[in-house]
Amino acid sequence: MTGTFKPGSDAARSAPSDPAQGRRWAPGEQILWRYRDHAPGLRGPVHICRPVTVVQDTDELLAVWMAPGTECVRPALTDGTPVHQEPLATRYTAPRTTVRSRWFGGGVLKLARPGDPWSVWLFWGNGWRFKNWYVNLEDPRSRWAGGVDSVDHFLDIAVYPDRTWKWLDEDEFAQAQRSGLMDRRQAQDVRAAGRAAVEVIEAWGAPFSDGWQDWRPDPAWPVPVLPGDWDRTPAYMTS
Repeated sequence: MTGTFKPGSDAARSAPSDPAQGRRWAPGEQILWRYRDHAPGLRGPVHICRPVTVVQDTDELLAVWMAPGTECVRPALTDGTPVHQEPLATRYTAPRTTVRSRWFGGGVLKLARPGDPWSVWLFWGNGWRFKNWYVNLEDPRSRWAGGVDSVDHFLDIAVYPDRTWKWLDEDEFAQAQRSGLMDRRQAQDVRAAGRAAVEVIEAWGAPFSDGWQDWRPDPAWPVPVLPGDWDRTPAYMTS
């Protein structure tokens, strides 16, 4: 199956547009999936921007495809050190900037249900060998005319085809708290969101049970282009 894939009920396949949530994007449209730096209320600057192609956009689910080789924006230290190479103790306090770079490796399918404080990403290896799902804990996405914005919460979960799972990046989650990027209450909320995601995983609910690992992108889709105004300040709609 390629291109538009809409698992689940007939309602999911023909969900009407909700004016309160703004217009729906059509399959094949190109939007931006962005993360803002850590400041309350989406007030931080955009430090991650990924052009993606819409697979599905309904009341139940936004699904997008990030193609291999997509030019993205990512954070980097001002001295040129990649963020992941900076020692953990100073990873979130060393001066940063943003750089443009290509997404390396295979493409990524991202799935997000409105209101969920996480998104689910699918990764494949060579020859479309499915590797795993990745639950990225984050703010529920805020929609705007050109895409969606969120704030990453550091803590993540890997989910494997045999339905086992494990926490990821707990060291970064702890360091973010020590560095003052989230207070104790915020950290408790993130951990609670993670436990809620684990309940979905253990019940093998959507989207894990929906067969997205068998989806394939439309070969006619071009690789989206990173626009010059990728860091624009939008007027937000609801998520």
